[in-house]
Amino acid sequence: MTRKLFIKTYGCQMNVYDSARMADLLAPMGYAPIDEPEGADLVILNTCHIREKAAEKIYSEIGRLRRLKEERAATGAKMLIAISGCVAQAEGEEIIRRAPAVDMVVGPQAYHRLPEMIARIERGAGRVLETDFPPEDKFDRLPTGTSSQKGPAAFLTVQEGCDKFCTFCVVPYTRGAEFSRPVAQIEAEARRLVEAGVRELSLLGQNVNAYHGEGEDGEAWSLARLIRRLAAIEGLERLRYMTSHPRDMADDLIAAHRDIEKLMPYLHLPVQAGSNRVLAAMNRGHTADDYRRLIARIREARPDLALSGDFIVGFPGETDKDFEATLRLVEEIGYAQAYSFKYSRRPGTPAAASAAQVPEEEKSARLTVLQDLLARQQRAFLESLLGRTLPVLFEHAGRHEGQLVGRSPYLQPVHVSAPSALCGRIAQVRIERADTNSLAGTLAGERVAAE
Repeated sequence: MTRKLFIKTYGCQMNVYDSARMADLLAPMGYAPIDEPEGADLVILNTCHIREKAAEKIYSEIGRLRRLKEERAATGAKMLIAISGCVAQAEGEEIIRRAPAVDMVVGPQAYHRLPEMIARIERGAGRVLETDFPPEDKFDRLPTGTSSQKGPAAFLTVQEGCDKFCTFCVVPYTRGAEFSRPVAQIEAEARRLVEAGVRELSLLGQNVNAYHGEGEDGEAWSLARLIRRLAAIEGLERLRYMTSHPRDMADDLIAAHRDIEKLMPYLHLPVQAGSNRVLAAMNRGHTADDYRRLIARIREARPDLALSGDFIVGFPGETDKDFEATLRLVEEIGYAQAYSFKYSRRPGTPAAASAAQVPEEEKSARLTVLQDLLARQQRAFLESLLGRTLPVLFEHAGRHEGQLVGRSPYLQPVHVSAPSALCGRIAQVRIERADTNSLAGTLAGERVAAE
């Protein structure tokens, strides 16, 4: 009997990967994905705790789902509601107490137990909470098939957790200590994805450049060594990785950007702030000048590299002088794109207990100034690509007839009038227009256009 599954994914790319694995895991039980929660037999909210007011947003969504669940119950049908992800891990018992409509709460390290949890509920065991860190490795138990894979670009988790304990971050508490998957396991999954038509892989980890998975020689391999192994897979055209920490940007990884053609010239390397005083309070383990020197070395190895970053404004104790240091750093470094946020408290983190919280209006004003600067830099980078011919991996049809959308080596969406046969392939595109967050162009050369 076919049952309907709806998964709503919040937050990071790792959650996207995890949602796909949960869908694969539940497929043998007869669950088929649908695009809306109406009519679903099982709804999973795969949550993220990074964004502001994340838990409140989830409770609001649960309220809407509760009404759907009651409507289905009135017709004799059932709807199970599961909360997964980092909010589930951080607030599992509170969710069970506060939201009676929720049947299951499952943390990121226990997804492989979902079939067992569903079976327990169907046997009348009541609501189920699984937020422990099980002794067995979930990656040994989760399927690595390709049934949920759509398109030529895919995510592949290689590392989870973080040992850095930045004072604003919940990841060490929700995802646990750093764990790296074995090289052979990653390579096998990568090869299956390539056989299914994937041409670009993004390697994921909360602190991905701290990767230290066991290789075939019994040694701990670095991320650079893993990338070199994956780059040898025939049919795999592009590699990316995210998210990295400046403290783990090793020499061999910088060299990989210089040497490996398949490693795209794009790096997401968060600095968070430009003030040494704030960086120390955040427990980042590096200074602003450490970051400047690191970027200089990376750009020496790969001059065309596009840089992305994360910034937090209004961290507890941040002064106008501290914020000005962040603006100076941004102006000096120059970003192709970046993500910036107002600091918001995360329960259980050291910064949340600080008495030096910055007033909300000051945080908002600073964020506006920073985002204006970052937007100008992004615009300048996009305009620097005008007139250039770039290889674009076409991923899907666009909104307009005869249009395809792909990604540049620098990760921007590129809109092109092109034949559908090019979907899943790389073609040369002359960039002719820069929009706010994307590019547009035309196929370069009659031969490519005619294929």
